[in-house]
Amino acid sequence: MKCIINRRAQFSASHRYWLPELSEAENLEQFGACTRYPGHGHNYVLYVSMVGELDEYGMVLNLSDVKQVIKREVTSQLDFSYLNHVWQEFQDTLPTTEQMARVIWQRLAPHLPLVRIQLFEHPELWADYYGNGMEAYLTISTHFSAAHRLARPDLSYEENCEIYGKCARPNGHGHNYHLEVTIKGNIDPRTGMIADLVAFQKAVDDYVVEPFDHTFLNKDIPYFAEVVPTAENIAVHIRDLLQEPIRQIGARLHRVKLIESPNNSCEVYCAEDASVAAIAGLREPALVEV
Repeated sequence: MKCIINRRAQFSASHRYWLPELSEAENLEQFGACTRYPGHGHNYVLYVSMVGELDEYGMVLNLSDVKQVIKREVTSQLDFSYLNHVWQEFQDTLPTTEQMARVIWQRLAPHLPLVRIQLFEHPELWADYYGNGMEAYLTISTHFSAAHRLARPDLSYEENCEIYGKCARPNGHGHNYHLEVTIKGNIDPRTGMIADLVAFQKAVDDYVVEPFDHTFLNKDIPYFAEVVPTAENIAVHIRDLLQEPIRQIGARLHRVKLIESPNNSCEVYCAEDASVAAIAGLREPALVEV
């Protein structure tokens, strides 16, 4: 039986976004505050996912060996470093989160049976890389607060209560929604970016967070006048709202995950990624968290 195991590691490092072939004004326009000299830093969290058959000892790999490989090839070199100078790959291409994930894969692939590298720059920004050339995934997380009522207008109150329970009460209830939006695209060989991060964040803010925040979804968002605002329907609507704005910044929307509460969440994929086979392809082996 094949299993995926995950090993967590961390390192602290600084970096700067600056291209010498651009003027100061051009760098500032493209990278904003990230151009400031001598740079800024993050506490990075790295997840290395590996796949293999269970051996006679009930393991895919000896985790002590995995730990040493990650330390030797990655964290001992990156910890407390200035990323722009530490590896040649970060001199040719800026050390963005997505580029770092790709390079870490390249450093570890000769030693470990990788299936994914996930790198968190901070809890609200992370990249995933699956070994597919220059293609990577970038996720931002954000939140909004809103109220809703779950009830179909063609059903009686009693019928709605039977279907939706307390959520059908006439005055509604609210949530602090946590939203994750994932885009995918090819890493630019010079900037290291899938898309302009500022433009990505602005698209999510302009099309979702600002219109949805502190609203009663049924009454304030026209779409939900006729559609019951379940978490599933909200996520689908957010996906539909964001596909074109994300396309305009040069990337493709991949996934929207909406966390309604610690107990309830849902995720939806764009049409090109939405088949069961495509989704299951990332999760086919049994998952073992270690």
